[in-house]
Amino acid sequence: MRQIFELLIQILVLFGCCSTPVFAQTASSISSPALPIRVKVVVVAMFEPGEDTGDAPGEYQLWVEREHLDQILPLPAGYRHVRMNRDGVLGMVTGVATAKAAASVMALGLDPRFDLTKAYWVIAGIGGGDPADVSLGSAVWANHVIDGDIAYEIDAREIPADWATGFVPLRKSKPYEQPVKTALDGEAYTLNTDLVAWAFQLTKDIHLADSEEIRAYRVRYTGFPNAMKPPFVTVGDTMSSGTFWHGSRMDEWANAWTRYYTGGQGNFMIAGMEDTGTLQALTFLNQAGRADLKRVLVLRTVSNYDREAPGTTPAESLKSMVGGKYAAYMPSLEAAEIVGDKVVRDILEHWTERENTIPHASQ
Repeated sequence: MRQIFELLIQILVLFGCCSTPVFAQTASSISSPALPIRVKVVVVAMFEPGEDTGDAPGEYQLWVEREHLDQILPLPAGYRHVRMNRDGVLGMVTGVATAKAAASVMALGLDPRFDLTKAYWVIAGIGGGDPADVSLGSAVWANHVIDGDIAYEIDAREIPADWATGFVPLRKSKPYEQPVKTALDGEAYTLNTDLVAWAFQLTKDIHLADSEEIRAYRVRYTGFPNAMKPPFVTVGDTMSSGTFWHGSRMDEWANAWTRYYTGGQGNFMIAGMEDTGTLQALTFLNQAGRADLKRVLVLRTVSNYDREAPGTTPAESLKSMVGGKYAAYMPSLEAAEIVGDKVVRDILEHWTERENTIPHASQ
């Protein structure tokens, strides 16, 4: 009797899933199709402070308006509904920080309405750039994403005199202790470097917006030649941390932490707050055969510098950014959409080839 009851419950759950509406809040609601929706590209944004369209934009709004993501699909298990266009592009907002990002991406990835097995993922957001490497409004394609949270930590007031930082790798007894663990638990993710090189090759000559405002801001960073340049596209590494850290000492740590977990090969260029959560979810979805990690790209654009300008303090610099008052907020949003969209357009225009063959730089 109990087995019959459990079977009935499973049947009800199955039919409940199949009867879920797919396109909500459109001109005409329709029922879920018999086959999953085949998604070609997933655009992942992290925050949108207001509505999806028509008000002050966050990372999502320019994508919604310019990609015509007009079909709204509820995602009850995620942070926010998702949107699609008729070309097969799906857009989502994860919510801020790693926990929301991981949960939202997993919710999408396990949703039976979508076939994501051939989908490319373009994770596009803004962040704090290292003035040693990038200028305001610049765009960074990531080869590695480093986690800035998984560690032991000692309060800064109690750090031993011979330590450079209070951050210690898990299962180590001092900062940057060798050898680095061979089996990592999310401390670092290496993306498909061939795909990253292709994306960079495709976008490296894009002209990014400059302005008098950001020119006036970046001249304060004397001694940092790259910070003085007009915005440009480059390849580097990003760090993801639930803590919005800031200051020259923290920047030194981020660079050293990145070198540590990449065997000296990586170069930290920009910080965000969600990417390791997204990549952890995608790693599990890849294991389940529901996503392809080889098709994932991370793009971060520079809304602000991650440290204070020479002659100022970290506290003064951080105070100037409270409430999202970033020196290159709008230029960085524009850069994320313009650079990311170049990749999206190419994938769609060459879908017959891209569906089964992942591009690389020689193509």
